[in-house]
Amino acid sequence: MLAEQGRPQAVDPRNGSTATDFILVGFEQSSPSTQALLFALFLALYSLAMAMNGLIIFITWTDPRLSSPMYFFLGHLSFLDVCFITTTIPQMLVHLLVKNHTVSFASCMTQMYLVFCVGVAECILLAFMAYDRYVAICHPLSYALIMSQQVCVRLVGTAWSFGLINGIFLEYISFRNPFCKGNHIENFFCEAPIVIALACGDPLLSMKAIFADAIVVLLSPMVLIVISYGRILSSILGRASSSGRGKTFSTCASHLTVVILLYTSAMFSYMNPRSTHGPDKDKPFSLLYTIVTPMCNPIIYSFRNKEMKGAMVRALGRAGLAHAESV
Repeated sequence: MLAEQGRPQAVDPRNGSTATDFILVGFEQSSPSTQALLFALFLALYSLAMAMNGLIIFITWTDPRLSSPMYFFLGHLSFLDVCFITTTIPQMLVHLLVKNHTVSFASCMTQMYLVFCVGVAECILLAFMAYDRYVAICHPLSYALIMSQQVCVRLVGTAWSFGLINGIFLEYISFRNPFCKGNHIENFFCEAPIVIALACGDPLLSMKAIFADAIVVLLSPMVLIVISYGRILSSILGRASSSGRGKTFSTCASHLTVVILLYTSAMFSYMNPRSTHGPDKDKPFSLLYTIVTPMCNPIIYSFRNKEMKGAMVRALGRAGLAHAESV
């Protein structure tokens, strides 16, 4: 069944009519005091994530001392985090304040596409960042030649292009059937496996397509990450000094922590059978990769870096001096 102008509709099983909206259940069953507490908590986390990622974007794109490929990739990672967290959290904050939790099909489709696009691009970018560390540690003399500016731009463009194209495929898979099993989404945003479960007929084919796609966009980059860090480990154990090993392990550990946070939550959401899922299990993992990971990335990957700390101090110092002069 298709709505006017080709937009899919959901069939309301209660009266046989077509519904043009989804209802995000999210935290609807929580008490008003709990919702107020959650609003304050998530608003603080969202503000913190936006501020930290925004600062990293600013200093990596403006500070000439941070001109290496590692910081180029890091700036784009923070930009993806800003896009990702803004796609889901502001809507959740609004729904914690108002009683109307409905979203239109167009809004739900747009949100799902952006989540697909940015999430896939981030997975691929993390793999390229692992490759960058491999070249820097294992081939230091050829690093500038291998990871030239043109190569870095192409790698970032590849991550974005794959995310944009893959998002179209996943969007089609999710909305190719009409919806006749209700329109209540047991989460705080339109997440693909939950939406697919509301479609008419057997959702098994669509879920298999989502699973196969997850293998490509999650496991393939993971293979590149494992190979890169396997060679890094072999190289530094064979020739580096104790102090050099510690510095290298620190850089690698930060990146691996980011990878583990994102991949664990994404794999649970998109590579597990839906029979093992439920609202109490889905929401914590959804919160992990939609708000916790974007907030933690600047801390665990950037703030432990001395060059990044110095750039932040310089940026904040310039901001403070400009404010004092204006006063």
